[in-house]
Amino acid sequence: MKKALFIALLLSPLTFHLSPSQAQVRLRPDAFPPVEDTGAKATITMATTVEQMANWDRYPTYPVYLEMMQRWVDSFPDLCHIDTLGTSVRGRLILSMYIEPQTYDDLYRPEFFYSSTIHGDEVTGYVMMLRLIDTLLHGYGSNPQYTNLINRTRISINPLANPDGTYRYNDNTLQGAVRYNANNVDLNRNYPDPFISTKAAVEQENQAMIDYFMAHQFRLSANLHGGSEVMNYPWDCFTSAQNPHPYAEWWKAVCHRFVDTSRSYSSNHFNDVPQADDGVVAGGDWYVIHGGRQDYVNYYHECLEVTMEISSQKTISSSRLPDYWHFLQHPLVNYIEEIHSLPTSLGIHRQPDTHASLSIYPNPATDRISVNGADGPVELYDATGRLIKTQAIKQSSNQTITLDLRSLPAGIYLLRFGGKTATVVKQ
Repeated sequence: MKKALFIALLLSPLTFHLSPSQAQVRLRPDAFPPVEDTGAKATITMATTVEQMANWDRYPTYPVYLEMMQRWVDSFPDLCHIDTLGTSVRGRLILSMYIEPQTYDDLYRPEFFYSSTIHGDEVTGYVMMLRLIDTLLHGYGSNPQYTNLINRTRISINPLANPDGTYRYNDNTLQGAVRYNANNVDLNRNYPDPFISTKAAVEQENQAMIDYFMAHQFRLSANLHGGSEVMNYPWDCFTSAQNPHPYAEWWKAVCHRFVDTSRSYSSNHFNDVPQADDGVVAGGDWYVIHGGRQDYVNYYHECLEVTMEISSQKTISSSRLPDYWHFLQHPLVNYIEEIHSLPTSLGIHRQPDTHASLSIYPNPATDRISVNGADGPVELYDATGRLIKTQAIKQSSNQTITLDLRSLPAGIYLLRFGGKTATVVKQ
């Protein structure tokens, strides 16, 4: 988006009001399994000027949020710029701060992405991301770790993915913030699901995020939530016994490093999910969901994404925000560093390097598929992880085999061979 248009929108903040019946939206039973907040009310103080954010113990109003983003660009024009992903249903901006030094070298820098508050009432991550932007920008050139990290990495940080849910009543308060967007849709159940067929239209906010992923080559990302404290790695659609993520062991190591670092600053966190192994859990082992962003990103974009649940309450009192930064600052920065130690091959859906000699055709298919180039037994699984077909092959990567799909219902299936996974779509 052109800077002039961004400033015009910045100077024209939105305000809208809901009737009492609209304001009291009841959560669906699956809104946040296994438990809801206990009902403890947070004490929320809003910053009505950028200067009031100096101590990071307030939540910004929507106009202050926009002004903060613009001030960073004005202060660090050679270090960052604003990417406008799109707008919400109510016309609010969905923004990301893109941090990269403006140099003329041809150094390869992998792309990293942080995003927060896809659920509008889970706002701890919103302020953590704003403070992370501020810390990285002001630390460049003075803090060796931050300087080295920025010089080697393209970093994009989206503090607020669901502005309509966060500013549900108007632009100046978080009181009444809700999980959903303005269409009462849970955005973390609305992404294209790689394992089941869905007909729900993708919401405007999610389409903007999808387009952003399509326009970039992010290799590592995280989506910040609140309501529990746990590192939730993929898959969310399956339990680990049904369908373990190909990089599950790598995920466990990364997530434990995050938790261990945070506990070195405050030991009483990341311990409120019984299913977790010392603060780390495979998503489906906690509870299974479909249409989540984490599985969508891992599957379709060759990007490893984790869900970070960072506060036991969805909305914590403003005065507690500095305490959360105390134990989250270093693990959040260190997680960005993990992009430089990724598994050798990336990708669940598309694996061009490891599948160079493999072909699956036609795909999508109506009755049969031919597989050429597989170097091991071929197995076909349905969306629940159930093995439904298997076929051995000779020790030849040039052998072509045919799988009959006529008896199968339409949907997405997983084809496994030689430790690799590909997608088959039955129409």
